[in-house]
Amino acid sequence: PSTIINYAVKDAGVVRLKVYDILGSEVAELVNSTKEAGYHSIEFNAGNLPSGFYIYTLQVNGFSASQKMLLLK
Repeated sequence: PSTIINYAVKDAGVVRLKVYDILGSEVAELVNSTKEAGYHSIEFNAGNLPSGFYIYTLQVNGFSASQKMLLLK
């Protein structure tokens, strides 16, 4: 139960990519570092998490975006 999360950064900056459960509790911090502008990807291994809906949030340079994903085992 793993997936690749792809994201793009317009300008270099500190990128934070976190995963939350449906109740809003943080379950993983995938990225917390400075990234250059461009396309990036990170593998999310959810082997220790139960099936269900999760939300991942990307924050960089004052921009924030969230998407939901469904984990099925």
